[in-house]
Amino acid sequence: MRIGNVAGRLAIAAGDEWVDVEQASAGRFAADPQAVYERWDEFRAWAADVPAGAPRVSGPLGVPVPAPRQLIAIGLNYREHAIESKLDIPEHPVVFAKFQSSLTGPDSVVELPSGGVDWEVELVVVIGREAHQVPAEKGWDHVAGLTVGQDLSWREVQTRGPAPQFSLGKSYPGFSPLGPAVVTPEEFADKDDLAIRCSLDGEVLQDGRTSDLIFSVSELVSRLSEALTLYPGDLIYTGTPKGVGMGRTPRRFLTPGALVSSIEGIGDLTINLVNEPVNEPVSEGA
Repeated sequence: MRIGNVAGRLAIAAGDEWVDVEQASAGRFAADPQAVYERWDEFRAWAADVPAGAPRVSGPLGVPVPAPRQLIAIGLNYREHAIESKLDIPEHPVVFAKFQSSLTGPDSVVELPSGGVDWEVELVVVIGREAHQVPAEKGWDHVAGLTVGQDLSWREVQTRGPAPQFSLGKSYPGFSPLGPAVVTPEEFADKDDLAIRCSLDGEVLQDGRTSDLIFSVSELVSRLSEALTLYPGDLIYTGTPKGVGMGRTPRRFLTPGALVSSIEGIGDLTINLVNEPVNEPVSEGA
């Protein structure tokens, strides 16, 4: 099942069209795309038998999970990325937070506040059932679905001292693109081994597979739930594969253009990067 935010309304895919969930369920489920995760099991049971002639909705795709209670991110979670960063393979997940105000959806315009913003395509987990102290073998049982994300990172802010500012440097407006849809785990032939890549104006910047994750989706749910309670609708950005700009010699950062993030079985998340406008001084007497 593919779940989307179509013109601000919860929808499920029916081929190339979208079924309006509120109308198709006669109001049983709200139009709010976020609210469905609080009733995930009930929704899954209903969605298994949606009539062929159910009402459709059309319009632009928005953030599929627009208001998570928690937006958790994992650093250094691909072996090859840790190597390119010249850091040891972590023994424990490197955890930080991103802020909800940085979320944006497909085809958004994102302003680059400097010339030092880096790219990080990521597989994003959407929690469907509350999780606390969950064993690793049960981690997937708490996952509603997967989607595509970007963890845009202003490296100058992220690394300025006296202590790193990961959350701040990765949470400027539009720095957490998400979409195009949430795909439920049973749709994947192997949910632990998906192709993942990103490109800028057609030039491939990252090209990897999620099988290179150090901590798998199931293990991340388990490890995080040792300390946290994960709530329905929470997001976990699971880390990025090798190929980031900061790991290159010389370093390279984003410039205006179309940044496309792709994951096998989910699709493409495109955002349009532009330079932040410069406020020109107003001349006296103007």
